[in-house]
Amino acid sequence: MSLKQEYNPNITIHPGITLREMLKEIGMFQVELAKRTGLTLKTINEIVRGKNPITAATALKLSAVFGMSANFWSNLQRNYKQDLLRLRIEQNSLV
Repeated sequence: MSLKQEYNPNITIHPGITLREMLKEIGMFQVELAKRTGLTLKTINEIVRGKNPITAATALKLSAVFGMSANFWSNLQRNYKQDLLRLRIEQNSLV
């Protein structure tokens, strides 16, 4: 019988950081992404700053611009929320 060890990092990264890095990599400004997605510049900026989540609708719009699946963006958000909750539970268990 083998024991499966799961890696659980002690940090979590908002999907907006991934979005920011992708924008930087391709040389696109947030204002252009806002125009291409139909989202407001404020919404894009808040996602990039980690203040807003990537919703299912936003994931679809991002997938159209970047050519990646909407699941990629949705999974980033889901994993972020799950890791954030796990870290909060772990912190409360230590108290």
